[in-house]
Amino acid sequence: MRLRNPRVQLVIALAVVLIALSVYSYSKIGLKQASVEPAVVTAPTNTHQDPPPVSEAPATPAAEIKNTLPSEQYDVVVIGSELEGLYLARAAADEGLKVKVLDPHKAFGGQILQSQMLFLDETRDDQGHLLVQGRAKELFDGFRNAKIRKLSEFSTYMDKLAKDIPIESGVVLSEIEQINTPDSMHKVASIVYTTDKNEKKKITASYWVENSDYAALISRLDAKRLPGLEKFYGQKDIEYMSAGMMMKFKHVDWKKFSTTFNALKPEEKSKQFGGGSVNDSYAIGLSGMTKAYHPSNDRVFLRGLNAVNQRDGEVLINALLVYTVDPSKPESIQEAVTLGNKETASILGHFRKTLPGWEHAELGELPTYPYVREYNHYEMDYVLKPSDLLSGTMFWDNVSIGGYPLDLQGTSANKWGIEMGRPDKYGMPLRSFLLKNYDNVIAAGKNVGSSAIAYGSTRIQPNTSLAAESIGIILGQLHGKQKLREIMPEEMTKLQQYIAAHYQIKLTGITGTNKISGWNEDEIRKLDTGEITYPSYVKTRKKTAVK
Repeated sequence: MRLRNPRVQLVIALAVVLIALSVYSYSKIGLKQASVEPAVVTAPTNTHQDPPPVSEAPATPAAEIKNTLPSEQYDVVVIGSELEGLYLARAAADEGLKVKVLDPHKAFGGQILQSQMLFLDETRDDQGHLLVQGRAKELFDGFRNAKIRKLSEFSTYMDKLAKDIPIESGVVLSEIEQINTPDSMHKVASIVYTTDKNEKKKITASYWVENSDYAALISRLDAKRLPGLEKFYGQKDIEYMSAGMMMKFKHVDWKKFSTTFNALKPEEKSKQFGGGSVNDSYAIGLSGMTKAYHPSNDRVFLRGLNAVNQRDGEVLINALLVYTVDPSKPESIQEAVTLGNKETASILGHFRKTLPGWEHAELGELPTYPYVREYNHYEMDYVLKPSDLLSGTMFWDNVSIGGYPLDLQGTSANKWGIEMGRPDKYGMPLRSFLLKNYDNVIAAGKNVGSSAIAYGSTRIQPNTSLAAESIGIILGQLHGKQKLREIMPEEMTKLQQYIAAHYQIKLTGITGTNKISGWNEDEIRKLDTGEITYPSYVKTRKKTAVK
């Protein structure tokens, strides 16, 4: 119906104008109020696992949803259930902090339980002295003494490590709320995540620990990725050290294997197996035998053996490499599992024909996840370099004493890999585990702040396990009264003394051999960039010095 009365039309027009002015004023006030809130950055959706199904309920404003979500507050939240970060969780909890583990993987235990990477590498110095300290020593002693060899035994150990610490597996990190601190640092304030039952929750924490094998948290923050091995090998695309598929066999006569091998003369061992060693517990090398195996495709490779006798005719081997695996992509992980387990069946036939005591061997339980050696390296407050390791550098803020060769496992560019030097022992500073420009993000395990070349050594479990435990103890001692980054040298000394007295962990008063003494700045620079390969260069350098 059309209005014809001019007076009525005028009243309606005035009413419309008043309503428009009210709406404009309200929106302006809302914008002004929003501008005084802390700067918030919402990270993109995690793509490692499939996101939960989208609800068909009517849309609700995001802020309103966040305010009504079930919310929890913790001192420390650990993202991922890899062994190394669990040491931090355990230590922090024992020191009285409230700790929780959120695991993006659907099952607990990371590379130990899910990848079945049950061959442990000890760290020793040049004199053969064991460098393993802290809670990890029980595990490594048990492995060496054949008391912790089977999956069930590792599982019991890890369950004890995680006792009474709440763990949620199969979570998806939906939103990461970040704020800026007064000193211009970033800070993770809270995380909204979806559980494996498709429930949304919100969690806040004083500290967040990156403990996953694909940087589930750090990869979504404003963190700088450091150059990887692709730069060292001159490749265009990013590539990580090969992943491993653990091979498990049963019905192996290990005694026959060891006795027959050791009855051979050195030249016979070399001819039949390419050298190596076999004792009651381990078979190492035998690379001549593995070289005789022809893989089914270019993405898999059988290198020298790291085999362990798990007792009762069961044997586990770390030797099968799978190249170009991206742990951040579920499809790449599944492809690696398929390739690796299929190849293991073929390798079984080769072992039956070439290894004594393996005539009746059969496949054991195959893992459903690869052993991921490496992902992106992100910038921490201090990035460890090859020169730090080979010079035996010790730091005022040591949280670990490390050792192990700079062992770069194979990539598609160099299938056998390369060793870049053998340190005696070296320090690992707290600063190498604090994410640069972030007030409350800690790296654990594979996420250590290290160049891609130094990572060949720093990645080994005892090194980063000890660091994680030390950091957990320190967090408990600080108990929120002081930030990790604010610790001064004299305060660190007292903390290190506390760790020594209460946990028998020695972080000070240790000297590492300086294997690059007398090198000039240019030589050290080339060592750190990989232009110098230490094992070969040091021989040439000595000859030059003699002249």
